[in-house]
Amino acid sequence: MMNDIALISAGVAAVGLLIAYMLYQQVNKVKIDNEKVADITDEIQKGAMAFLFAEYKVLAIFCIIVGGLLLFLNDWEIATTVAFFAGALTSVAAGFSGMRAATSANGRTAMAAKSEGQSGALAVSYNGGAVMGLSVGGLGLLGISLIAFWLGAGETNADGSLNVISAAAGFGMGASSIALFARVGGGIYTKAADVGADLVGKVEAGIPEDDPRNPAVIADNVGDNVGDCAGMAADLFETYAVTIVATMVLSSIFFVDISFCKSVTFLSLSEISEGISICFLISKFPPN
Repeated sequence: MMNDIALISAGVAAVGLLIAYMLYQQVNKVKIDNEKVADITDEIQKGAMAFLFAEYKVLAIFCIIVGGLLLFLNDWEIATTVAFFAGALTSVAAGFSGMRAATSANGRTAMAAKSEGQSGALAVSYNGGAVMGLSVGGLGLLGISLIAFWLGAGETNADGSLNVISAAAGFGMGASSIALFARVGGGIYTKAADVGADLVGKVEAGIPEDDPRNPAVIADNVGDNVGDCAGMAADLFETYAVTIVATMVLSSIFFVDISFCKSVTFLSLSEISEGISICFLISKFPPN
């Protein structure tokens, strides 16, 4: 029964990721016909992605070290380590998807505002944000569902006891590790770029804030995307993943009633699946 629930949840998550991709393609259909806007959009996107690649290279080393320690501390049992890497990788994917969608939607929102007014700009920006939201929810549910299926969440052992899936906590730990550095690192870069741009522009050159004549404004806008999109996506993913995993793990450890434990595990996956399904419907009706 629980295996079916885990697979159904994974299917719902896959549909969510497909819809996120469709929304991303819909955002990209908006043409940027202004050369200056196109250049600025491209520079911001290149800078943001370059930051993510540089940050994740360092995080990869950190994750490999922590994964090795988890493997050693768990007497070479791979379950917790695999869950840790799964959580880290899905968190990275959520950050990348959010960043890519946001930086693609920036200039296109301006173009939509020019050609279609406020409603057009709101629709483009809404779809850009929905990509990150559905990616966070879809990747989190997909990863946790597959881990739960692999570990046999909610199943009973040969002696009739409930299968404890404490190794699934590694998934939350992996997500938390990425979120910690992405949020803090992105925030530091954001403030450094913001202060640097203001010092150069306002103090030294005597020009207004965010003036296009100030090259540091590009770094400032890159920082806004890094901190408020990729960092926020990883942070939300961590909270989302840890909450679900904690419900499943703690119920399998502390509750004596096996049927009740199975119900809690079922509820944690089914409620998230229902939430993503509602998001499907909402994403089809952007505000005007």
